[in-house]
Amino acid sequence: MLQHALLSVGSKAWRALSCPKSELRLDLTLGCGQTFRWRETGDGHWTGVMRGRVWTLTQTEDTLWYYVYTNQDNHGSAGSVWNMGLGPEPVEPDKSLKGVGHVKQEPEEDGLKLTSAHNSVEEELLTDYFQLNVQLGNLYKDWGHRDDHFRQIASIFTGVRMLKQDPVECLFSFICSSNNHISRIQGMVERLCFTLGPRLVTIQDTHYHDFPTLQALADSGVEACLRELSFGYRARFLQQSARLILDTHSPDWLQQLRSAPYEEARDALRTLPGVGLKVADCVCLMCLDKLGAVPVDTHVWQIAKRDYGCSSGNGQKTLTDKVHREIGDFFRQLWGPYAGWAHSVLFCADLKKFQNLKEQVDVKKEWIKSEGDQEGKSSSKKKKNITKVESAKKMKLEKPRGRNRTVKEEGE
Repeated sequence: MLQHALLSVGSKAWRALSCPKSELRLDLTLGCGQTFRWRETGDGHWTGVMRGRVWTLTQTEDTLWYYVYTNQDNHGSAGSVWNMGLGPEPVEPDKSLKGVGHVKQEPEEDGLKLTSAHNSVEEELLTDYFQLNVQLGNLYKDWGHRDDHFRQIASIFTGVRMLKQDPVECLFSFICSSNNHISRIQGMVERLCFTLGPRLVTIQDTHYHDFPTLQALADSGVEACLRELSFGYRARFLQQSARLILDTHSPDWLQQLRSAPYEEARDALRTLPGVGLKVADCVCLMCLDKLGAVPVDTHVWQIAKRDYGCSSGNGQKTLTDKVHREIGDFFRQLWGPYAGWAHSVLFCADLKKFQNLKEQVDVKKEWIKSEGDQEGKSSSKKKKNITKVESAKKMKLEKPRGRNRTVKEEGE
């Protein structure tokens, strides 16, 4: 049975990119709710589907390691199965490696053909997906200069990047997000892929499937099928949106929106069933290259009011389009062209699942303060002891002089 890859076991098929954690943290970036295809399959190891391939990713302080699985059993549709390298032979990873490793041809195992890897292709896919051409450290510095609150958060939540996702996957995943939370959305997206997407590979009894095509989502039987899978009213939105794109536009319409201005792309997306302002902004930011799109939900609304004193929508119980736009404009003015990226850092920091990171910092600060207090008390006590000793010495020196004066006086 094929096992999920672990860097500690080692393999010739593990390859690497130079990438410090300050530029990318996998746990925060893959776990903050912008994608729903990744899960932690080992300590610090994330396995998921991206660009028609199944990957396991992990990282050391200055290196991003990746492992690509290959399926050769033709269960997937044409074009979804890729001839990637996979090698079971253990090898100790070279931690000094900065580029991409070389993979030799290996024998077949468990139905998987092990071949020479197209490393440059995989490197380009990862670089594009994580947008590694964007210098995140420079952006953090700029946002920190503009925003004191951001600077405090950034000291804990480093390496939060925006992904550049496939537009079809991103749009239909976020249609599932309506009135939902991250873990439930992830379950729905996995059921969607398992039911309608081509199978890529099975690892430890887990079946990994590619995301369904527009044609598969638009099928007339999809709504009933998805309702059986507990998608509720979202089932209709998914099927109708796919059908509308194919009938009214074209299969590559979403890709074409990348070249449209932000507001034009956002308004075009809002013509689709199940796509409101927040979902449209999520799609604009996470797959259509609209860096200034700021998705606003109740969490972001609370952040704006609690941490920035933003008065937009005060006294209202529901988030209106007007409030959404006002908060988006507020943050765009504060953070500049990459406002959507900065927003994702604060959104990540506000998630309940990551509050332990703040607590760890608070505990560390308390420990440092406690140590400082103890050192201060010790230093104070030491000073008091020194003062007592010096006083005693002074008394010893003064007493003889006092006695001499007394004798002299008596003699007089």
